Amino acid sequence: QVQLVESGGGLVQPGGSLRLSCVASGTLVFRVYTMGWYRQAPGKQRERVATITNNDNSNYADSVKGRFTISRDNAKNTVYLQMNSLKPEDTAVYSCNANFGGGSSWGQGTQVTVSS
Repeated sequence: QVQLVESGGGLVQPGGSLRLSCVASGTLVFRVYTMGWYRQAPGKQRERVATITNNDNSNYADSVKGRFTISRDNAKNTVYLQMNSLKPEDTAVYSCNANFGGGSSWGQGTQVTVSS
């Protein structure tokens, strides 16, 4: 069973940056998964932030284009989300997802709070 553990969240001022990491364990084929970052703010539905395929094709929500970058290191079974120019509306719990065709796994999430 694939397990995902996120880290890197925290409190940051508007305009600041954070880098989230998500490490996968329990798999020998991380490289074939499509990985994604999602977020859920209080009182709102979970939304897709960014995804990256096994061919390194990435896709972003319009709200984060030009500010966030998703990347992966298959040797480390890790996917990253670099977040720049953060805004208060980016405040949410950010979760990592591994999509392996027949199913998916989720991490427990990491809190990102953007506030002065």
